[in-house]
Amino acid sequence: MAAPRSRFTNVAVTGLAHVDAGVVVPSSEIEDQITETMERLQMPPGLLEGLTGIANRRFWDVGMAPSDAAALAAQKVLAQTDVAADKIGVLINTSVSRDYLEPSTAAIVQGKIGLGRECINFDIGSACLGFLQGASISASMIDRGEIDHALIVAGEDGRPIVENTIRNLQDPTTDDASFREQFACLTLGSASVAMVLSRAEPGDGLPRFMGGLSVSATQHHALSVGNYEGGRTDSQALLIGGLECAEEGWAEAAAAFDWTVADVHTFAIHQVSKVHTDMLVDLLKFEPERVPRIYPEYGNTGPASVPTVLSKEVDAGRISSGDQVMLVGMGSGINAAAFEVRW
Repeated sequence: MAAPRSRFTNVAVTGLAHVDAGVVVPSSEIEDQITETMERLQMPPGLLEGLTGIANRRFWDVGMAPSDAAALAAQKVLAQTDVAADKIGVLINTSVSRDYLEPSTAAIVQGKIGLGRECINFDIGSACLGFLQGASISASMIDRGEIDHALIVAGEDGRPIVENTIRNLQDPTTDDASFREQFACLTLGSASVAMVLSRAEPGDGLPRFMGGLSVSATQHHALSVGNYEGGRTDSQALLIGGLECAEEGWAEAAAAFDWTVADVHTFAIHQVSKVHTDMLVDLLKFEPERVPRIYPEYGNTGPASVPTVLSKEVDAGRISSGDQVMLVGMGSGINAAAFEVRW
């Protein structure tokens, strides 16, 4: 059976904006806090940056809620578009980070930015693929005529997980196995991003969200689990399982939609670390120079990662009208997805 696929004919990217968190946290600063454990386990200094390629990640100021971060990006993108706030038909929050179990973070964001009473709102959770799935759901609603405009947001806050993981690793009972299974949590960063999708009009000159497909390998759901107290990850098994899933999904998508790697201008991919990014690029035969990398300075920003890559490229003037952009990612669970944007 073929994977679920979506193709949209009249969905435009009306706006895209990101906000960088303001507190820069070097990997060396994190290592300084777990030096005793690393020395006891005979791990060399510089291990965190050496293995991941992450020199820095960014955090929000203490007290900044995920909804605050998402609202910043939402307000920024709405200010850049001609879409009035009361015309947004759905607000979808896609971040892993949430303010509470309830109410939904989407409801809090909507309350903070003042959308119309007829705008529906909800959270979706799909690990690092949340934003891509939120965009796909929104595009489907637009294509079916349910709404004219959608706002997709993600406000990621890596600070509490990283700080709790540091405390866990400072425990004198931490052994080698425990250190390794918590290590991935130290890659997390904070970021926010927002996108407006709208019903396209002929000749509007706006980029088109074309759709794509998703595949899963959920027999691997236990390889990475976490909460605000920390997490545990079998990094090697997760990487192998994720790469297999991504390879299968990309092959199916390329065949279904006649995608050719040589035609793609930019691959905006989810970035966990140097190893993860290099292996994915090599496996799928993407041209490395067409894969912008943000992990060295921003770390793993979860579902905010892929749209932030695209937003930074657009802001830098490196994306032009007519360019084909691929949004590609993997998320714990395991799921993989690829979506096309024609700029």
